Amino acid sequence: MDLHLRGKRVLITGASKGIGAAAAEAFAEEGAHLLLAARNGEQLKALADRLRSAHQIDAATSIVDLRKAEDLARLAKEAADIDVLVNNAGDIPGGSIDKIDEATWRHAWELKVFGYINLTRQIYAQMKAKGGGVIVNDIGAAGEKFDANYICGSAGNAALMAFTRALGGKSLADNIRVVGINPGPVGTDRHVTLLKTRAKHQFGDESRYKEFQKGLPLGRPAHAREIGDLMAFLASDRAGYTSGVIYTVDGGISAGWG
Repeated sequence: MDLHLRGKRVLITGASKGIGAAAAEAFAEEGAHLLLAARNGEQLKALADRLRSAHQIDAATSIVDLRKAEDLARLAKEAADIDVLVNNAGDIPGGSIDKIDEATWRHAWELKVFGYINLTRQIYAQMKAKGGGVIVNDIGAAGEKFDANYICGSAGNAALMAFTRALGGKSLADNIRVVGINPGPVGTDRHVTLLKTRAKHQFGDESRYKEFQKGLPLGRPAHAREIGDLMAFLASDRAGYTSGVIYTVDGGISAGWG
C-alpha cells in the first residue's frame, strides 16, 4: 500500500532507538524525509546515515533534551516546515508510589508529559500557519490499564490520552489531525529495564524479569516495527478522517487477556 508519504517531512523525537528508530525506518521506507531528535547524538547519526543511504531520503539530526526550554525552542525552529510530528521521547521509571519521590516524578513528566505538550504547542502553531499537518503521540497502554507498580507512567499516560483527545477533537478545523497510540509491552531496551525494576521489587532479583513475559499474547511483546508501521499509516492520508482517537496495540491485554 502506498501511503502517499513520499516527500513528506517528519520529526520524530526519542528517535535514537526503540519505537522511535522503528518509526524512522517505516517513514523512510515510504520515502519521507526525516528530522530525528534525541539526546544520544552518536546513535542518531548512525541511524540517519543508514536510512539516508538505504532509502535515498534526507535525514537530519538534532541533539536535544526536551526538558530544556531552549532545546525545545531550537527544535521547533528546525522543524518549521514539517508535515508530521511523532512525539515519542520518554523515560518514566517503574515503581510504586513509595518508590517514586517528587523529584523523580517531576523529572519524568518534564520529558514525557510536558515535553509532548510543549513541543506540540509550538509545532501545532506552525502547522496551522502553513495549512495543516499530523501529530502522532506515542503514549502507552498503562494510561488505560492502570498499574500501581508503574504509577508515574500510568498517571502521565492518562494525562496524555486526555490531551490527545481534547486537542484532536477540534483540530481538523485547522486541517491538523492529532492521534495517539497506546502500545502495551514492546520488545525494546526500555521494556526490559522496566521489567527488571519490577522483578527487583517483587522478587529481589532483576534477572527474573522474563517471568513476566510468559503470559503475554503470542508469548511475546510487540515488535517495535509493529508500532512504527501504525504510526506511518496514521500519519498518512489513508487515515485522513481520523483525529482525536487513540489506538491500543497490546495484543488484547487491556481488553481482558489472561
